[in-house]
Order: sequence, then structure tokens, then C-alpha cells
Amino acid sequence: MPVAETLRSTERRSPEPPPRALPPERTPRAFWRLLGSELSLTFRRPRNLVMLAVLACVPAIMGVALRLVAADPEMGGIVTSVAGNSLMLTFASLSFLVVLLMPVAISMVAGDAIAGEAGTGTLRYLLAAPAGRTRLLAVKYLNAVLFSFAVTAVVALAALVTGLILFPAGPVTLLSGTTVSMAEGLLRILISVGYVGVGMAALAAIALALSTFTEVSIGAVAGTMVVVIVSQVLRAIPQFDGLADYLLPTHWPGFDAALRSPIDIDSMTQGLLTFGAYIVLFGSVAWARFSGKDITS
Repeated sequence: MPVAETLRSTERRSPEPPPRALPPERTPRAFWRLLGSELSLTFRRPRNLVMLAVLACVPAIMGVALRLVAADPEMGGIVTSVAGNSLMLTFASLSFLVVLLMPVAISMVAGDAIAGEAGTGTLRYLLAAPAGRTRLLAVKYLNAVLFSFAVTAVVALAALVTGLILFPAGPVTLLSGTTVSMAEGLLRILISVGYVGVGMAALAAIALALSTFTEVSIGAVAGTMVVVIVSQVLRAIPQFDGLADYLLPTHWPGFDAALRSPIDIDSMTQGLLTFGAYIVLFGSVAWARFSGKDITS
């Protein structure tokens, strides 16, 4: 028989549980989508494209200048080396640009990673997506690392193309006096690009750590460049020779180990270990600061 529903029987019925909220998406696919979006923004930003274009023009200008002075018999050293083989312009360009111009480009991208989002007021919305603080920080740093390798590759490629146009191609005479084939010379260029790219990634870790301490991206960029300039000054003072091995810029020119026969693996290993130590140290600082930071903008 049908039983009529009363107020008392209704009150005895256990309430239905509220619908469970869907957990935030934590799949690897979401990570790569976020990284792809970050890379798209980085490589479409006019400021970054201008920096890449400037870095590509410098090796071309160097090549033309060296071509003009190569006819002077009194010239020697790097002019003779570059004029004798096109591949040497790549090593010369990396040696020149790794000191200041390449660090500027890396600092502007990595220093803007967190501070830029906070300054424009989009950081809270990124974390509410939800992206997760650790995952967002990892994406920002990986984006800066890929840009670091892109900067290094652009410099090397521009110098290689310029060298092949202006200077003869053939066997390469290394710093140790040994001559290797052009194919082996290209392999040594690839090794140099990888080494310098890791060195720039270590600088990106410093810029990212500073970026978590401010909401003004120019402050993080300027702070990173101060670190680079002060390190260069300390290297030039003889009284601080014992400190030089621990400074990041000391190991950036270490890619010249690839110009020796055999390759000075010990020197490159020491540089890579130093880069790794900087990445771990400042990456930890960035994570500790960002994971406990009160996001207000």
C-alpha cells in the first residue's frame, strides 16, 4: 500500500551527499599544454624577437669586420684563425657574446617569469586555474632553459652561416695545433652550444629566484645583471683568485675545451658541475620562496 510522506519521515531520511568537486587536472598532458602556451608567449613577444635578431646580427658584423682586416699581414691571433677557417667565427662569437649580451637576453626572460605575472596581476589567476605553484614554477624555469638554448643556437647558427659565406671551409686547426676534419669541427661546435646553453640555464635559475622576491620584473633583471657584473669584477681582482672558481661567469668560456685535442673533459666537467650546483641552489631558493609566498596580485 502506498504510504504518504510526512514531515517526520522526511526529516529521518539521510541527506544526500553533496556532489564531489572534480580534482584539478594533474596529468602530464596539462603540464605540456601549459609549457606550450608559455613558449608561445615567449617566442611571439616582440621584445624577445628583437633580442634574438640583435644577437644574430652581432656575429655577422664581427665576420664582416674580420674579413675587412684579414688582408692586413700584421694581424694575427683570432683574425688569422677566423680568416683561415669559417668554423672559427662561431667560437669567436660565443666567446664575445657569452660575457654580457647573452646574459642580458636570458635575464630579461627569466627575470620576468614570476615578477612579470605578479606585476600585471595575472599570477593569482594562473594559480586559480589551478596550475599549482610547483608545476607553474617548473614550467617557467623550463621555458627559460629552452630560451637559453635558443639564444645560444641562434648565435652559433648566425656565426656559422656568416663564416661559410665570408671565409674558406675545410679542416679546422684547433688551439692545441691539431687539425681535424670539418665534420668533427661541426661536432665540436655542437658540444660548445650544449655547454654554453647549460651555463645560461644556470643564470636563468638566478634570475628566476630573484623574480620570486619582487613584483617588478626590471628589478629581477637588474639584480641578475648586478650579479654578473660583480662576478666579472671579482674575477679581475688578483686578491680574489681563490673565489674565482666558484663564480658562474668564470666557467662560461670553458667551452674552449672543445678546441683542444683531445677535448679537455675535466675542465668541461668542472664547469658543468658548477652550473648544476647553481641550478640546484637557486632553484631551491625560488621554490622555497614561491611555495610559501602570499600572492596578492
